[in-house]
Amino acid sequence: METFHLIPGLPDELGLDCITRLPYTTHRLASAVCRRWRQLISSSHFYYHRRNSGATRLLSCFVQTLPPAYSTTGWKLCTSLAYGLTLFDPLTQSWDRIPPIPHYPDGLPLFCHIASTEGKLVLMGGWDPETYDPIVDVFVYDFTRCGWRKGKDMPSNRSFFAIGASDGRIYVAGGHDESKNALKSAWVYDLRSDEWAELPQMSQGRDECEGLMAGGEFWVISGYDTERQGMFDASAEVYDLDSGEWRVVDQAWETGRCPRACVGMDKEGRLTNWSEWEAAFQVGTCGVVIGSQTVVTGSEYQGAAQNFYVMEREEGENSKMTKINVPEEYSGYVQSGCCVEV
Repeated sequence: METFHLIPGLPDELGLDCITRLPYTTHRLASAVCRRWRQLISSSHFYYHRRNSGATRLLSCFVQTLPPAYSTTGWKLCTSLAYGLTLFDPLTQSWDRIPPIPHYPDGLPLFCHIASTEGKLVLMGGWDPETYDPIVDVFVYDFTRCGWRKGKDMPSNRSFFAIGASDGRIYVAGGHDESKNALKSAWVYDLRSDEWAELPQMSQGRDECEGLMAGGEFWVISGYDTERQGMFDASAEVYDLDSGEWRVVDQAWETGRCPRACVGMDKEGRLTNWSEWEAAFQVGTCGVVIGSQTVVTGSEYQGAAQNFYVMEREEGENSKMTKINVPEEYSGYVQSGCCVEV
């Protein structure tokens, strides 16, 4: 029986090594070579092989306001703010946009959440940009196919929740329901099986909390209960992915400060606030950790221009800050972001 190699004339071990070295931007074209290549490139095993081989690329993905639309006569169209997904590659200093979701061609759901795992981007929740009604939609962007697919809906409506991703799973906790009741429930979405599973509840409701993955833990930071609207708590709750149990960490965050999009963690495992690092991003701060670097964006004051920096921690407490030159079409306000490894 004839054996079909990945690359004719080469042992499969060498063929796999060659395909592994292909840039992620070529995967869609490479998948069309043959069925075996398509099955290989689309598999999670290939993703982890590329990551272990150092062939993946770390990118920042931002939920960002889009430039104003123009009519055919050149006049700006007076429409409400629309959001899209922006990619920034710190290695090449290049910018790009992910194609819009077919179900929302004119802009993302407002206040949607994003997370990334196994080379895919997952977007969920938010408000319908036309009706402002909360939605339970889940969408998955596959960088190999350069396209979106619909995932299984969230189990219930929740807004302003914490989100994190690890090893093919997306974790969500807290937020509030349609009646503005703070939630203490938590769920996990399995990207491979397209199924949701309920997790143990947190000790209290946490509306407008922030999620952070640290090692094998999912941190749900600050937030407030229903009776304490806007009074942000100093504690955090940490879910251990191995034991399946929560623990409370007191005094993990500054009391009264909103944690949304500005939370980081230092080498000692302490939570940090990116807005405290530089006067250029005191307002609307968002930080995305990409390996040893962090892309931080924000404004000096309300209404000021958006600044973008790459921060690299050096020995001790010093950090090297490098301002990024941003094309005008990518200079809009950043609502949130995540690291994408592709």
